[in-house]
Amino acid sequence: MQRPRLLITPFVLFPCLLLSEVALTAQEKPLQRRPVKLSEAALRLHREAFVFDGHNDLPWKYRQKGDLLMRRFDIAKPQPTLHTDIPRLRQGNVGAQFWSAYVSAETAKTGIAVKQTLEQIDVIHRLVRAYPDVFAMASTADDVVRFRKEGKIASLIGVEGGHSIDNSLGVLRTYYALGVRYLTLTHSDNVDWADSATDKPRHNGLTPFGEQVVLEMNRLGMLVDISHVSADTMRHALRVSKAPAIASHSSAWALANHPRNVPDDVLQLVAKNGGVVMVNFYSGFITPEGTRARKDFPKVMRELKSKYPKEQDYQEAMAQWRKENPMPRGSVHDVVDHIEHIIEVAGVDHVGLGSDFDGIGSTPEQLEDVSCYPYITQEMLNRGHSRDAIHKVLGGNALRVLRAAEAAAKKLNPT
Repeated sequence: MQRPRLLITPFVLFPCLLLSEVALTAQEKPLQRRPVKLSEAALRLHREAFVFDGHNDLPWKYRQKGDLLMRRFDIAKPQPTLHTDIPRLRQGNVGAQFWSAYVSAETAKTGIAVKQTLEQIDVIHRLVRAYPDVFAMASTADDVVRFRKEGKIASLIGVEGGHSIDNSLGVLRTYYALGVRYLTLTHSDNVDWADSATDKPRHNGLTPFGEQVVLEMNRLGMLVDISHVSADTMRHALRVSKAPAIASHSSAWALANHPRNVPDDVLQLVAKNGGVVMVNFYSGFITPEGTRARKDFPKVMRELKSKYPKEQDYQEAMAQWRKENPMPRGSVHDVVDHIEHIIEVAGVDHVGLGSDFDGIGSTPEQLEDVSCYPYITQEMLNRGHSRDAIHKVLGGNALRVLRAAEAAAKKLNPT
């Protein structure tokens, strides 16, 4: 069979393209869907849109690697130990990115959560300033559109975990002033005012103060992020919120019943709320086999953190655990299955992409890094989705919900 001719442009996806050429026959692997092959039509369609990704943990990688001053890793050059660098962001046609200001939930126990979160916000600002020809710090949906027209990647900040506000609405407001445009209500552990998906329920949703947090976010124009929270907290937040909410990096529970994923009834509530569920690429969240392989992961993580308080020791122990507990990676097909399920249950206006790149230990085949988004475009095209639907999933829905949160804030703050 003759290989399709690819456009010879900087957009060609070399790392993922090599993988796409390894097409196994049905006799060799009868149960595996064949790798996706990129077409000129899909590349053209992908270039006409842009990717607005809901979650990337590159700032955390700088902390993990002890490089908060960004002196060792120049992402203008290829960085094979990362999922993210500028050449691959360009190849993937990323036009807007929520960079995660994440710190461990353990920091709340020692009183350093706010300090470290501010440091991570600072890393994001310095990252943008370090590459002014590539990135621009966006505060609004209009900023995203403007910077995209200028050929830059609009950069926004999401704080990952309610522990980072230290039970303070004043801290929340300060984060907003520093450019934060979403807060994930919890991370791996419960907070004093909301239940996590991966902890024992304490509140059965939100406490009265948790409701205040959601309403203050609405007033500010900060997106309420229901990734990482329990299903009851999802329902409670959606009931209280006066603005559309997001799940910045979660997939569909019906396809992979991990508690980090979103149940169908919540998908329907997100649709009524006007929000968006942004599909996570982590292998442990996209296939039933992956979910089973990682069912005890939160418990293991807590045990290892308790045993290895130093971050480097913990990361080494975690790497060894992953090596001893392999799981199936899944593929781009599985990620598109989640996109299609959310479309079926909530509608095409309520699904987006939240890769979790540089925050996950295993990626699906053909979604190895930020250059690979066009494989989603191709597979959606293969399944008969329209140009408009694909553009909504790639970034249009994320842009709409950001604009809707701004509009809700204006209504809540009459001049």
